[in-house]
Amino acid sequence: MLFCMKTILWATLTANGNYARSTPAHPPRPEALADFATQVGAASNFIVGRQTFQEFQSQPQRSATDAGAVFAQADVVVVSRSAELKGPAVVTSPQAALAYLRERGHATALLAGGERLHNAFLAEGLVDELCLNFAPTFEDEGLRLRLPPGGFERLQLLDSRALGGGVWQLRYAFVRA
Repeated sequence: MLFCMKTILWATLTANGNYARSTPAHPPRPEALADFATQVGAASNFIVGRQTFQEFQSQPQRSATDAGAVFAQADVVVVSRSAELKGPAVVTSPQAALAYLRERGHATALLAGGERLHNAFLAEGLVDELCLNFAPTFEDEGLRLRLPPGGFERLQLLDSRALGGGVWQLRYAFVRA
């Protein structure tokens, strides 16, 4: 039996629309990390690229609500053409990631990052909702969400709320005919 799965793209962006940096000098906002843990708990899974997965693993665990704490409790799917990793499922395409989660009975897929993976899902029209956290930071050019050249999508605002610490979350659905 085939059923529809909702795919939610989750990202933290800067005030000028770039991906928020996650470095020791510019750590992730704790409010965004807590929201990520909440989103993973609700979906019981997340899809991530190899580089982002390895960055998550290398970061020290900050608290019980940190993203690192949810790895053991969720189906983690890493999209990579070449990586062999211990622990998570590794697939080679966005479609394979969704098929894997669908086979495991998930009704929602949480797409957690990075830039190339997010943009690959967007290019294939595989994203149903955007969950965007805007951090109170402003950066240089940086990395961005993009559609292929000529791409255009209408969005419907589903929700907006303050997460605390100056972080605002906007949730959108793609409006498709």
